[in-house]
Amino acid sequence: MIALAALAFSLLAIPTAWALDDEAQAAKDEGMRLWGIHQWIKMQPYLEHAAEQGDVESMYYLGEANRLLSRGLSLAALEWYHRAAQEGEPHAMLRLYDGSACELGDVCPEDGNDWREAALAVTLPKAEAGDADAMGALYDIYTYIDRHDEAMEWLLRSAEAGNLDSMNWLGHLARDDEDKYATETERLEAAAEWHRRAAEAGYAPAMNDLSSVLNNLGRREEAWEWMVQASEAGHINGRRWQAACYIVPDAEEREICQTEKDPAKGWAILLAISEEIPGTTSERALRIYGDNVTPEQRTEGERTMEEWLNREPPLSYFPDKFGF
Repeated sequence: MIALAALAFSLLAIPTAWALDDEAQAAKDEGMRLWGIHQWIKMQPYLEHAAEQGDVESMYYLGEANRLLSRGLSLAALEWYHRAAQEGEPHAMLRLYDGSACELGDVCPEDGNDWREAALAVTLPKAEAGDADAMGALYDIYTYIDRHDEAMEWLLRSAEAGNLDSMNWLGHLARDDEDKYATETERLEAAAEWHRRAAEAGYAPAMNDLSSVLNNLGRREEAWEWMVQASEAGHINGRRWQAACYIVPDAEEREICQTEKDPAKGWAILLAISEEIPGTTSERALRIYGDNVTPEQRTEGERTMEEWLNREPPLSYFPDKFGF
C-alpha cells in the first residue's frame, strides 16, 4: 500500500498541461474528426501539433493510430503511450501493459513494474473524488486485474454520475447477459433502458444501438426514428441506413425502413458520404444501390448532394476510446 500511494503521488504530481491555443485546438479537432473516420495516417500531423502543446488525449490517440497501423505495439505507439502514461492517462498504461512494455522494453512505471497497478493508483483517487470519466476507466482497470465485481460497481457509479459511454456500455452488457435475464426479450428490454438514457442525452452511439435493439423488439417506428436521429448526430451507420431505406425501403430484412421511397434523396446521401468518407465501402454502396436509381433520380441526387455534405456534427464511426 505504501508503494501504491507513492506511485499515485508521483503520477498525480505531474504538472497539468496548459490549455491549447486556438491553432492547436483547431488541429486537434481536425485530428479527432479524422480519427472518427479511421484515417489513422492523415490524423497524425494534426494531433502531433496538439500533443506538442501538452494535450494528453492527443498523445493517447497517436498511440492508438500507430498501434492500429502496425497491428501491435510499435516503437512509435510505445513512445506516444508512454508520454500519455507519464501524464496520468490510464488507458495508455493499460496499452503498455498489453504490449509487455515493461518486460520487453524496460518501459516501466516510475515506482513499480505493473502498468495496471499504476493505472489504478492514478485513477482511483480521481474516481473517489467524483470524476465520472475516472469511474468509467476503473471498469477497464479492474477488469484487467480480474476484480470484476469492483469493475461493475464503478461502471454503474460512472453511469449514475452521468458518463454516457458507461450508460451505453451497460446496455451492451445487458444485451449479452444470459445469466441475469432469462429470455432474449428481457435482455433487449434491459439494454434498451440504458441505451435510451444515453441516447436521450444526445450520445450518437447510443442512438444507433437503441435503434438496433428496438428493431429486434419489433418496435419498428421508434427504431426508425432513432436511426434518423443517429444520422443527424453524425453516426455513419445511421446515415447509411437512411440512404438505403430511401432507395429500397421494401427490400428483404428492411423492416426498420419506416419511410416513403425517395431514391433521389438516398442517392444524394450516398454521394455525400462518398465525398466525405472516400474508400471501398462508400464505392461499394454506390455500386450496390446504383441499379435501383434511375438516371433522372441520379441527376436529382447530384443536384441536392450539397445538402448532405459536411454537416455538423461531422460523420463518424464513433470508435471506442479503448477498443480493439
